[in-house]
Parts: sequence; structure tokens; C-alpha cells
Amino acid sequence: MHGAPHMPKENRPSRPLSPHLQVYRCPATMVTSITHRATGIALSAGALLLCVWILTAATGPVAYNAFRDIAGSWFGQVVLFGFSWALVFHLLNGVRHLYWDSGFGFENTFAERTSLLLILLSAVLTILIWVAA
Repeated sequence: MHGAPHMPKENRPSRPLSPHLQVYRCPATMVTSITHRATGIALSAGALLLCVWILTAATGPVAYNAFRDIAGSWFGQVVLFGFSWALVFHLLNGVRHLYWDSGFGFENTFAERTSLLLILLSAVLTILIWVAA
């Protein structure tokens, strides 16, 4: 039994260190995969915020103005920017997944490049949307 607990500690084989955090390179495809899941969760939270916005508008001017003040604050603007970036990123990555569903784009080099392009393009498009708005 490899590394059995009943063996004295000095006789146990050492555990492998790989992949160690200082050695391991996080591929862009892994980053986009994790980010896709995180943006899906963020979009769910953003949908709840949209519901709150609609409810405050339906409640009356006092509630709506309170919501508008919070959304217009620096914190609210950061949240709205993050929500819009999550929407753009999730949309673009969803399009890439549709392309993958057709059976193309699985080559490591191509997948890595499209991951990097996706990150860059989502940031640029989000900034352009905010400039235009």
C-alpha cells in the first residue's frame, strides 16, 4: 500500500508535488470555463436586481428614487458595469460553445486563442457599451 498510514512517517514515500502552484500554468480555457460559470451566477443575481428595479418603479417615486440613488453611486456603477460585463462575456462564450457544439474549435491552440480573444473582446465591448450609453 503506497504511503500507508501504518508505516512510520520516515519510511513513507514522499507525495508528488506536481502540479504545484508555482509551476502550474493556468490555461486560458480553464479561466474562461470557470468565468463562464461565475458569470452565469452573477447574471442570476443581476436578474434579481432588475426585478427590484421594476418593483421600485411600480411602487412609486420614493422607492424608485432611492433605487436610482443607489444605482447612481460609485458602488452601484461598479455593480452595473460588472453585470454588463458578465452579460457580454457570457453571451460571447455561449456563442463559442455553439461553435463547439458543431464539432469545431477543439484544437488546443485554437481553443486557447479564442479564450484570450473572448476575454479581450468582452472587456472592449463592455467599455464601448458604457461609452455609448
